[in-house]
Amino acid sequence: MTKARPVFLELWRIRLPISALVSILHRISGVLMVLSIPIAAALFAQALSGPAGFAASAAFVGHPLIRFGLLVMLWALLHHLFAGIRYLIIDLGVGVERPVARQTAKAALLAGLAAAALGGMFL
Repeated sequence: MTKARPVFLELWRIRLPISALVSILHRISGVLMVLSIPIAAALFAQALSGPAGFAASAAFVGHPLIRFGLLVMLWALLHHLFAGIRYLIIDLGVGVERPVARQTAKAALLAGLAAAALGGMFL
């Protein structure tokens, strides 16, 4: 006996709990960091190739879109760090209750954004 379940396909109208949002962003930030490894390695190799390579790498990193990308990568690193610490603490059995989990999710999200904004001032 199967029941026809309603299908809600308007994904932009679904309001996820803050814990789910932090979890999804944790995964996205991890993927962003993994995908950036080849780009960072290529830039590093070019910078080490000599003075001309270093100048080319510095000019590339100085472009405004690339600087914005660096800011996004800084956020990804910091969000992944704070959310990962949150998950390690939850694995220890601390903060599993729903109100505390919501507070720690908000704290991890805001800490990542604030630290990236603070670090972005030095980019």
